[in-house]
Amino acid sequence: MKIVVCIKQVPARDSLLRVDPSRAWIQEADLTYEINEPDAYALEEGLQLKEKHGGEVVVLCAGPAGAAQTIREALAKGADRAIHVEEEKLGEFDPLSLARLMAAALGAEKPDLVLTGLQSDDLGYGQTGVILAEVLGLPHGTIIMQVEKQNGGIRVKRELEDGWFQHVEMPLPALLTIQSGINKLRYATLMGIKKAKSKEVKRLTAAELGVAPRASIRLERVYLPEKSKHTQMLEGSPKEAAAKLVEKLKFEVRVL
Repeated sequence: MKIVVCIKQVPARDSLLRVDPSRAWIQEADLTYEINEPDAYALEEGLQLKEKHGGEVVVLCAGPAGAAQTIREALAKGADRAIHVEEEKLGEFDPLSLARLMAAALGAEKPDLVLTGLQSDDLGYGQTGVILAEVLGLPHGTIIMQVEKQNGGIRVKRELEDGWFQHVEMPLPALLTIQSGINKLRYATLMGIKKAKSKEVKRLTAAELGVAPRASIRLERVYLPEKSKHTQMLEGSPKEAAAKLVEKLKFEVRVL
């Protein structure tokens, strides 16, 4: 079973973000980077499927030369090899052109299963995975919480709304976008880090693949959230006020 896991390098979650003077993006000079969290769960699911059913896990990453660090991390965790599409100006690719770029890189692979994260931590479009499925001509499932291999296909568990789930049987090959929290992430072992140094990383470019950037989406302005104070008095008896408070904390503030 050949599994391709698409990963993206994003700024680390604990990074101190500053808006670029152009106000179109953030300052990237002093940032540290890591694997996109939903993609990390997709990688873990791919590794667990490989351990249960055999085969190989291939990591696909489109990004600048510095993304090699993130690719090595994925290899250290257990991926067998990687494909790195080096592109310094990835921001010029919208989800459609990025999907075409990734599809071109997968042209000779013919995977049984393609896994992506549900969305990226930096832009959060949540579109690249499903568009990639369309470009590859594969059936797809989104917001996946469980994957079970069956004869000739898979059975997946999708997360819906209000605690509801949907179980779907799908043929292979297929593409799945994985929800964060599907399983517990593993750490790279010392032996895995050593082995990663000798694993194959195939490097390609957008020019070699014949895919040009296309920016149908443009960020006009990036800014920090505006903070404001607002006092609201809750009328009624203590019981009624408490019920109103709980409702606001649950549905407006979203902390419950």
